[in-house]
Amino acid sequence: MKKLFLLSFALLGFAFASSGQTISENALGLRLGDSDGLGAEISYQRALGDNNRLELDFGWRDGNNYNAFKLTGLYQWVWVLDGSFNWYAGVGGGIASFDGKNVLDGESETALFAAGDIGIEYNFDIPLQLSLDFRPELGFGDFRDDLDFDIALGIRYQF
Repeated sequence: MKKLFLLSFALLGFAFASSGQTISENALGLRLGDSDGLGAEISYQRALGDNNRLELDFGWRDGNNYNAFKLTGLYQWVWVLDGSFNWYAGVGGGIASFDGKNVLDGESETALFAAGDIGIEYNFDIPLQLSLDFRPELGFGDFRDDLDFDIALGIRYQF
């Protein structure tokens, strides 16, 4: 009876362990979207557990009339849809800065924002991840005090 109990316990433990998902420890790439006028962002994901991670995105623009950057940090939860196909949702925020050279009398402005994130991703057998996400952002500042929506395609190398 004791052996049957131990065998049952081991089999149940193995079943629960094998059904858990694994997300990549690290992923680095690009998030290709509007990014509130900044375009593509450098994107980094770091796993914090079996089903959650931190995503950091950095976008910048250097033009003739202005310089701008935006840094976003998101805490995400990841759920398996089917095999290597996942969906995720997250919350976070960030900071954005605008430095006008010839416009706005050379003013510099900084704003904080809150962000949400929901998306789907596919992890290929090779270390490639493709994702599509929707990110609403609510800004708090002089030049960014509204609600913006951003849809982006993510292409990341997993390691």
